[in-house]
Amino acid sequence: MNQTIVVLTEEALTDADALNLQALQGDDATEFLLLVPEDRNTSVVGEFLHHLSLLELAEAFRGLSKDEPAADAPAPATALQISLEVVTRHGLAARGETVAGNAVKALVATAKETDASQAVVITRPHAVADTFHRDWANQAQDQLGIAVLHLYSGSGFIGGS
Repeated sequence: MNQTIVVLTEEALTDADALNLQALQGDDATEFLLLVPEDRNTSVVGEFLHHLSLLELAEAFRGLSKDEPAADAPAPATALQISLEVVTRHGLAARGETVAGNAVKALVATAKETDASQAVVITRPHAVADTFHRDWANQAQDQLGIAVLHLYSGSGFIGGS
């Protein structure tokens, strides 16, 4: 039986992320469908509170003054290409696309269209959104009847969804 696992990521996947995905595929033939949102702007207030919660005062106030995304973050199409290269290097069957608009709506629509058996959200930790269960994984879980796993990028840590 073939299964589809939809993966929503806010940045390029790493080798650690690919190993986590590899553990999910089991014995069935699995295709991973990677989604990278075109608009990955974060909440200024959410990021401010995140840095404050980690006692990163300088970074918190620096984040309030910048109007553009981080210079070191690759463009969505580049992040998708890197992610596809990483997962295929680990032997996973994958395809992907960048998505416009609301990332959670795109995840939910894609999971339903493909009759996905599972959805995975891979993000950096976001203290405020994670604490109040307003992260992408929790939002998707509220709308889907399938498991939504929230992993923190580059690690084996599972978010609180």
